[in-house]
Amino acid sequence: MLLFAVTTLEKLQAVPQRFWVNAAIFIVGGWLSIMLLRHAAQMNKVVLAMVILVATTTIGFQWIWERNEPRFLTPYVNLIAPFFPSKGMF
Repeated sequence: MLLFAVTTLEKLQAVPQRFWVNAAIFIVGGWLSIMLLRHAAQMNKVVLAMVILVATTTIGFQWIWERNEPRFLTPYVNLIAPFFPSKGMF
């Protein structure tokens, strides 16, 4: 019976490598987010608001131009997309 026991290491080796890459990206991204939030808390609030505004509008216009927004945001982008040019118009 002991010969058929699967060790924890053997179970971990069976996990796909893509999972470990995704887990590492998630951990590093979480750590980076915490560091950025701590730094942003010490920033001038006007500068922080401007950075957020520029980032949000850049992402928003990219979604409208390319129409590659997340699926759950498509109804909202459909409301504002007719007011802006898109790649399909040209």
